[in-house]
Amino acid sequence: MQTLDLFRKPGAIELPDAPIIVCYGGGVDSTAMLVKLYQAGIRPDAITFADTGGEKPETYEMVVTMNTWCIDHGFPAITVCKYETTKAPYNDLAGNNLANETLPSLAFGMKSCSIKWKQQPQDYAIMGCKSGPNKCDPHPLWIQAQERGVKPVKLIGYDAGPADLRRSARLKDQDKNFAYRYPLQDLGMNRQDCLETIIEAGLPVPIKSACWFCPASQKWELYWLAGTHPELFLEALRIEHTAMIGKHSRWGSDECTYGKDWEDLVNQPADQWPTTSITVGLGRAFAWNHWARVNKIVNQEGEFIADRAALLAEAERLQAQGGNAADRRTC
Repeated sequence: MQTLDLFRKPGAIELPDAPIIVCYGGGVDSTAMLVKLYQAGIRPDAITFADTGGEKPETYEMVVTMNTWCIDHGFPAITVCKYETTKAPYNDLAGNNLANETLPSLAFGMKSCSIKWKQQPQDYAIMGCKSGPNKCDPHPLWIQAQERGVKPVKLIGYDAGPADLRRSARLKDQDKNFAYRYPLQDLGMNRQDCLETIIEAGLPVPIKSACWFCPASQKWELYWLAGTHPELFLEALRIEHTAMIGKHSRWGSDECTYGKDWEDLVNQPADQWPTTSITVGLGRAFAWNHWARVNKIVNQEGEFIADRAALLAEAERLQAQGGNAADRRTC
């Protein structure tokens, strides 16, 4: 176990003397965090990556790249953690949504999908699981921590930018099992600093880590997904369509005042789309199917009709304007 007193000074990574676990997400911040730990001489005891089955192909490639980097730099290999279902006819988050005719919980303002498909499998990998399809023995570092009476420290890749500072401020610094630290914030590193760190280390800059059907996707990301992975974009539209007309549909109930048929809503012109307080699709306040038709990415039958190069050019243009730049959708 590394003695960390050397690093307890302003502007340095501050960690208690306890087993260290890096929660690696495959994105910019967590990649930069691994590089900075190496530069500080801090070796994690475990590195975990939660595989929801819905990450973009580029993220899976980045995990492979960083696994090699970790081994080459004397770090433990990345432990890929995946939630295993009991009798369900699916083994990933996308399949869960299709089978249950629902959207990711984030589309409803909740985070249960993150807890089930990301947090729990990483916890199982460390603490073990006594029964069921996720059954496994505790990691040696968990046993060591229990014997010493200390809590393992999970390192989270939140940077020192405004958004992540707000996010981390709402979180506890420990729970009954783990302590939580944010090394990039200790170092005062914003996202640009993270990008420079990755480039200087000779590593590829990863894309944003998120499911390809994530309700938090920005508009430029939708263009990027449709241009880069049209098959995944069409599958996201299928997930949304299945959920919004399925057994949990609000259409036809007293909750919804926008018509009895969700497909009628989707087929409206952009300037007729209502302002709504209920979830109407993957975008919460807008449907990806509607957005795709208005922006001529698919036709009324849901067939892909766009020029992929043009979609990528539009994604680049919007991203350069800050990511949340307005597009042709008026709602």
